[in-house]
Amino acid sequence: MIESEYGLEQGPLKGKLPILLINWILILFVNRVSDGLYKEMTAISKEKNIPITMHYAEVKADRDFFASQSHTPMSYCDSVGLLGPSTLLVHMVHLDDSDIGKLAETGTHVAHCPTSNAKLASGICRLPELFHAGVNVGLGTDGAPCNNTNDLLQEIKLAAIIHKAKSYDPTIISAEQVLEMATINGAKALGLQGSIGSLEVGKKADFVAIDMRHARLQPYFSPVSAVVYSVTGRDVEMVVVDGKEVVKGGKLQTMNEEQVWREAEKRSHDVVERAGLTEKVKGRWPTL
Repeated sequence: MIESEYGLEQGPLKGKLPILLINWILILFVNRVSDGLYKEMTAISKEKNIPITMHYAEVKADRDFFASQSHTPMSYCDSVGLLGPSTLLVHMVHLDDSDIGKLAETGTHVAHCPTSNAKLASGICRLPELFHAGVNVGLGTDGAPCNNTNDLLQEIKLAAIIHKAKSYDPTIISAEQVLEMATINGAKALGLQGSIGSLEVGKKADFVAIDMRHARLQPYFSPVSAVVYSVTGRDVEMVVVDGKEVVKGGKLQTMNEEQVWREAEKRSHDVVERAGLTEKVKGRWPTL
């Protein structure tokens, strides 16, 4: 349900960045909500046209929980009315064939987060099978604690290569498919494919410009392959959102980046110290 377009009425970004604000219903953990509350939530979603997103089937324990309820992940979703084209399920690592078929049948969207899944040893999403079944899959970074950089371009590369290693097939996922995951597929998952996700007449002017004038990026013969396998966030020269230049010359234009990271550094250390975790978060090697 769209609440506001083109600008924030309050706050530090007022007038600086065109923003599309959308209400979502979010539940983070699958076993923290009763069947009744799930059903109430999905009823409100349908009545108010509010999309739903949640982390789902991320770890093996999730699948064990569903099995204890005599369900697979998607049969449980189906039983509480959670599946459908207004639902975006994140991770989706532990699925069987029937789950994948149910996702395709209902038009439910998936967000693939390969870096988070690898770092947390959650497993590997069955992306080739999801594609083969016709499920729309976008790409996500998950949160900073389990991703670190939140660099979508690094996420693109891992999504492109990790399934090759698992399948022993270097052609199983193409560079073009993964770039679509990061663009138009993501827009479809958000229900915004009519406005963003591709450069077309009538859509918002959202794009990035990449500086390829580096030895690490040369030579290349396919721009798509170069973006997927070689480029990282540090190579982004310009970002335009709805026609407004928000990154110029590789520098953020909407806020003081150094001020932000310096404050984040201070506050993060304060939080760790108050929690009494200073020794636990230190690395194994001594540092100077």
